Amino acid sequence: MSEATENSLESSLRRLKCHFTWNLLEGENSLDDFEDRVCHQTELQNGEFKATACNLLAYIKHHRGRGEEALQCLRQAEDLIQQQHPDQAEIRSLVTWGNYAWVYYGMGRLSEAQVYVDKVREACKKFSSPYRMESPELDCEEGWSRLKCGRKHQGRAKACFEKCLEKCPKHPESASGLAICSYRMDEWRVPKNPLDALRQAIRLNPDNQYIKVLLALKLQKMQEEGEAERLVEEAVAKAPCAIDVLRGAAKLYRKKNDVDKAIELLTRAVECSPDNPYLHCHLGVCYRAKVLECEKRGQRGRYGEREAYQALIRHAVGHLKRADELNGSLANVGSLLACLHLQAGQYEEAEYYFQREFGKELTAVERQVLHLRYGNFQWFQMKCESKAIHHFMEGVKINQDPKATGKMERKLRGIADTRNGDDPEALRILACLQELNGKRQPAEENSERAVSSGRLSPSAFLGEE
Repeated sequence: MSEATENSLESSLRRLKCHFTWNLLEGENSLDDFEDRVCHQTELQNGEFKATACNLLAYIKHHRGRGEEALQCLRQAEDLIQQQHPDQAEIRSLVTWGNYAWVYYGMGRLSEAQVYVDKVREACKKFSSPYRMESPELDCEEGWSRLKCGRKHQGRAKACFEKCLEKCPKHPESASGLAICSYRMDEWRVPKNPLDALRQAIRLNPDNQYIKVLLALKLQKMQEEGEAERLVEEAVAKAPCAIDVLRGAAKLYRKKNDVDKAIELLTRAVECSPDNPYLHCHLGVCYRAKVLECEKRGQRGRYGEREAYQALIRHAVGHLKRADELNGSLANVGSLLACLHLQAGQYEEAEYYFQREFGKELTAVERQVLHLRYGNFQWFQMKCESKAIHHFMEGVKINQDPKATGKMERKLRGIADTRNGDDPEALRILACLQELNGKRQPAEENSERAVSSGRLSPSAFLGEE
């Protein structure tokens, strides 16, 4: 291929509508985090999004230098499009063909790249456009891809679906996409109520069970429990193996304190996706909630009930360890494992997980909660007052989680009260607390800042405690 022809090919590639021209990796910290979010963390893991997932995986494989694996993913995407959209296969394949062209180009196989550029051009010519065309299907594909890429892409995804609806106000797929975007952005405190968008999406696409679950979660927040539970029951009955539906339904039941139902649904989801670390983490968190419930009822040492209590701990530890094996960077997992080993009386294992967590890069909220838990360990189990004071003080200084701050302040004041009024350590504790209270920002502002950090832990998803 001549230099002029190669330059022409490069120019054509940049005009294609596909993952390589959407700059999906812009602003990402690592390809590993991006892949984990696309494959496990972000929802939309069900069958209707498999072609989108295959295209995204091809994009990731290309950036890892695995061209042949990328091509295999694109073949799978083509097959899925043919199966799911036989009447629209050509127009829905345009993004995949564009990706083919970019992957072949990256592999230095320029003639094959040109073949796919020509395929796109010939298809677009039918609609009076040389290399790219405007259609709801293409905009939807970009919208779904961006939705799977996480929070940074939500605004652009929303714009894609809004663009579709401007031209086709009753386009079911676009309405569903817009509803999901509106729900997510409302969760992140953007002042826009997504209820209307969710209801409209259900009217246009009544078979989308995931939208029903999102509406149910929003209604639950508004104390409309009856309709919320009806929607979830209907969604689970009609999509008994859809991971997103099961995970969202589990969230609703967990918030209702029906932990057994949440466990049932998450167990079913794990059977469908056994290597999803987030599902294992959610299950571990639910089992830990049952452990804590037993402790509150005083059942941990009761004759005939201790074995059931220990079994709950084993279930919680098993799922959290599996989550940790699949993704060692999950927030709070090590800290939760440390606490569970404490509850089982396994102090060496607890110390191991605590120290491992302290060695990680944690958000301010995560580190504050870790100081609280480790301080409790030193105070109650190890009977080491000096270390407990140190960690409670470090946690109070962080002051990102108002609940954790309050707990540690009360513990420190309690320690000071047990000492003589002129005891140097008691005076030091009280002086430090007084100084920190003078510098402290309002709890609401700290809570907002924690939300805006953008890192969502699995325990936050299900409401850990």
